[in-house]
Amino acid sequence: MFPADNPWNTDISGAPVNPSSAAYVANILASGGGFLHADFGGGGAYGIPYVTVDGSTQLPINFTAYGDESDPGPYPVPVDAPIEGGASSGGDRHVLALDTAACKLYELYRAFPRGDHWDADSGAVFDLRSNALRPDTWTSADAAGLPIFPGLARYDEVAAGSINHALRFTVNATQRAFIHPATHAASSSSDPNRPPMGLRLRLQAGFDLSGYHGEARVILEALKRYGMILADNGSNWFITGASDPRWDDGDLNQLKSVPGSAFEAVHTGPLQH
Repeated sequence: MFPADNPWNTDISGAPVNPSSAAYVANILASGGGFLHADFGGGGAYGIPYVTVDGSTQLPINFTAYGDESDPGPYPVPVDAPIEGGASSGGDRHVLALDTAACKLYELYRAFPRGDHWDADSGAVFDLRSNALRPDTWTSADAAGLPIFPGLARYDEVAAGSINHALRFTVNATQRAFIHPATHAASSSSDPNRPPMGLRLRLQAGFDLSGYHGEARVILEALKRYGMILADNGSNWFITGASDPRWDDGDLNQLKSVPGSAFEAVHTGPLQH
């Protein structure tokens, strides 16, 4: 996903610690939930699904909430594309389509198929050959204005032994600010101790991984090298993965023993307001 020097693909294991790291981590811990959690698994019931397409099917998009910050359609998203949470979901209902022919990513938020078109609160298109960001203050299909797919833990890469990119994660309280590559804030709070969208955390180098194995070990190694980027308001310390029935829940449950206090924020750029 994206060029090798894209922020998602950048090794931040040696990046300087953010001066506000301790305050950010303490604020997240104080608002509930003290341990890492894999928000995927369950035989494929959890996580965010995606579909690969060739661009031959193009459907109009009717934006129902944030059309002024969305990329206009049509999108090559088939009407039967999988929806996060299922067809009857009342949640975020993300729909992700990866056009492998054009090397573009199409993402929708709160998406509903309507036969000959999609209704969606918002939508974004990303050229996977470019490092271009969305305009500042624009959202995407994610609250932070980021793409979703590049931050997913995907089973095939874990099975191959390494994740070579940052992961997406959520916290339940953020401030009205963002750090690039995020472009959008989703809070009215001016509390400087709350984390901003786009904040990047990494698992501390000294955290002992010797007791971890399998899928969890691969994920934790990636969190040391690439970290995780704050992309949405949600449950604290939840990292996101692609829906896949092959995930081993017993293995992933090891992550629940990793405390949030084992993370630190790294400096990747100034706050944007």
